[in-house]
Amino acid sequence: MKNPMLEAVSLVLEKLLLISNFKLFSSGAPGEDKARNTFYEINSFLRGDVLEVPRTHLTHYGIYLGDNRVAHMMPDILLALTDDKELTQKVVSNKRLILGVIGRVASIRVDTVEDFAYGADILVNHLDRSLKKKALLNEEVARRAEKLLGMTPYSLLWNNCEHFVTYCRFGTAISPQADKDISKCTVKECGNAVPLPAMPESCPVIAADVIRVSIQRS
Repeated sequence: MKNPMLEAVSLVLEKLLLISNFKLFSSGAPGEDKARNTFYEINSFLRGDVLEVPRTHLTHYGIYLGDNRVAHMMPDILLALTDDKELTQKVVSNKRLILGVIGRVASIRVDTVEDFAYGADILVNHLDRSLKKKALLNEEVARRAEKLLGMTPYSLLWNNCEHFVTYCRFGTAISPQADKDISKCTVKECGNAVPLPAMPESCPVIAADVIRVSIQRS
């Protein structure tokens, strides 16, 4: 059963989080910057590895599928506007990303390592150490990622790229990055008295029993 008050609080927190990170989304996103010639040791990556791209305030995650292919979740407003795969498969621009976050529309897509990282350094399986969790077998991780390819609702709080990779890698969708940002946002904007909301029942988070909420097109 939906809780209108909880959903309203969650929506406000998402908007505050988006505003606090607006400069971040407005800079450094692929498609709007000058391409960087960076060489990646692709042969060192194993199918099922988690690839992590640290940036100034935000970290992007993906699952390596082999053959220079990375599955990752990307917000993209263009997905709601067209079915043309030639257009939507192009590297997501900064404007498409920001509007996708606002519109809560995204896809779990496959890009090359170069397009995924866009010149940034790549950490491999860093989450295994930082979360101190036992990872699934790499092949199982990759298969989980491949099953989730396609459109998915997006949420900065409940369904982002970190939720995607932690579900694939560990079997549980969590996002310490989002939790940390929520804490900063609530303390800064509202004070310590504001409790953090639990996940709304209606939220389309990737989980073991809810793999993906499909978006039907008319």
